Amino acid sequence: MPVPLPLLLPDRPAASPALAAPQLIAAQSDAEAVITWLREYEDSPHTFANYRKEAERLLLWCGERGQTLAGLGREDILDYQRFLASPQPAERWIGPARARQHPDWKPFTGPLAPSSIRQALTILGALFQYLLDAGYLRGNPLALARRQKRSLAQPPGVERYLDAELWQVVQDTLEALPRSGARDLHHYERARWLFHLLYLTGARRTEVARAVMGDIVQRRGLWWWRVLGKGNKIGDIPVGDSLLAALQRYRSHCGLPPLPLPGEATPLVGRVNQPGKLDTLSDKAIYLIVKQVFRLAAEREPAQAERLAAASTHWLRHTAASHQLEAGVPLLVVSQNLRHASIQTTRKYLHTEDDARHQASQAHGLGEI
Repeated sequence: MPVPLPLLLPDRPAASPALAAPQLIAAQSDAEAVITWLREYEDSPHTFANYRKEAERLLLWCGERGQTLAGLGREDILDYQRFLASPQPAERWIGPARARQHPDWKPFTGPLAPSSIRQALTILGALFQYLLDAGYLRGNPLALARRQKRSLAQPPGVERYLDAELWQVVQDTLEALPRSGARDLHHYERARWLFHLLYLTGARRTEVARAVMGDIVQRRGLWWWRVLGKGNKIGDIPVGDSLLAALQRYRSHCGLPPLPLPGEATPLVGRVNQPGKLDTLSDKAIYLIVKQVFRLAAEREPAQAERLAAASTHWLRHTAASHQLEAGVPLLVVSQNLRHASIQTTRKYLHTEDDARHQASQAHGLGEI
């Protein structure tokens, strides 16, 4: 069974004698080289986690074959690409999503879709290029990959969101969660608060995981959530009446005063071990809670089961943006709330704008035929 070790992976010495270029990193093994590369992304936890996942999968695969990164050729990369599409044997490589420390952890939750394979190879290409530039490798086997035209690969709009009808199914699913015992009641209240938080703010799950109650502050009578976002950029998200009421309900359930105190270090969403005390909840745990609710929603709505089962935390960010715009919130305000670098990024969520353009185009026709 593939098992991640505390650092990253089993050390495997580099299989290259004298390198033509001077080596700019001190790594003496593939694991050490990959860790050095990953340290470049320590200030971006989401990117770090994604890059670690892909590098870890590759090194575990290499370990199964007795290969090192320096020994990989173009044919090996093509083999690995086919492996990503169908990790075999499945019982060894595939399992339910679990924390990396879990004894039954597996590197995959299933075969990767073509888009996910492209993303994995893009990340690994960056890894190989970094190690090549550092003098650790003599070549980049991914540099030989055929360049494919991708002009039509991504649609101009955003499709990974829930329309009003599906969002109502999710809300109904939340209200149908069991709450007969203390444990069930806590899971219900936490899930309810988490969905309110993600939907009303459009925050990323990593931002939620590292937030504390003291990040929600009052200025001139208005409440704001000060968020540490991508690239360690600070942004402020308005906390409206609906979100503030949901926060007060969650805090009351957890045995906390109704409103956050200045500098309060209590996690914004957490695990309850005893009344009045919340322990930190990882971003992976947040992801799993949301996925479980979407799976239950899929069971309630068989006609849309595939779409609901595919939904994730990031779908809630897209849904938040889409629904804000559909409710008439100005484009600039939505862009500021989601902390987009460009307003054109936010414009992708204007689904009604596309609908109106389609309707207006009906005026141009050939008459009766």
